[in-house]
Amino acid sequence: MARDNDCLFCKIVAGEIPSTVVRDGERTFAFRDVNPQAPVHVLVVPKDHHPNAEAIATEDPALAAELLRESAEVAKGEGIAESGYRIVLNTGSGAGQTVWHVHAHVLGGRPMHWPPG
Repeated sequence: MARDNDCLFCKIVAGEIPSTVVRDGERTFAFRDVNPQAPVHVLVVPKDHHPNAEAIATEDPALAAELLRESAEVAKGEGIAESGYRIVLNTGSGAGQTVWHVHAHVLGGRPMHWPPG
């Protein structure tokens, strides 16, 4: 498994930093966000380190697809698939990415209208 030893999410996947695990798959790991922005806010990450959405799509498109499939499974497991949910992948600091390990935010449990308000 490719890993960045300085990466927060690599440390979470390795169990070095505690998290509330939602799903633990062969190639992905899902855990609750410590600063939730909705009643359901789960992060889905690949176990291999890829810095952002562009990198994973280029380097391992099958894993990028698996990240989206796992996000849908999280939504089902959290009971928000029927009512609707949002999957957000921030790429770059200008888009709000703060951890340089690609991660999908699965958000739901309340109306997710755009623009917010």
